[in-house]
Amino acid sequence: MKVELVTNLKRQATKILADLHVSKEPVLITEHGQPSAYLVDVEDYEFMQRRLALLDGLSRGERAVLEGRTYSHSEAKEKMSKWLK
Repeated sequence: MKVELVTNLKRQATKILADLHVSKEPVLITEHGQPSAYLVDVEDYEFMQRRLALLDGLSRGERAVLEGRTYSHSEAKEKMSKWLK
């Protein structure tokens, strides 16, 4: 992973962004020697957001199963019949 100082980002934003678009490698931005932010390609960011949404859905489903908030096949079929006409 590439690491850049925030001052370099201020001075060379166009070059750093151009390199990012070519390499697709995230850039860690540091301030005062500490990690501050990541720069990532838009496509990579959107992919990560879709992945997080899927993981969130799976987590909610697992929680529903553990809490007993599920339906049998016949119950689900009955509830869905409203929309499946």
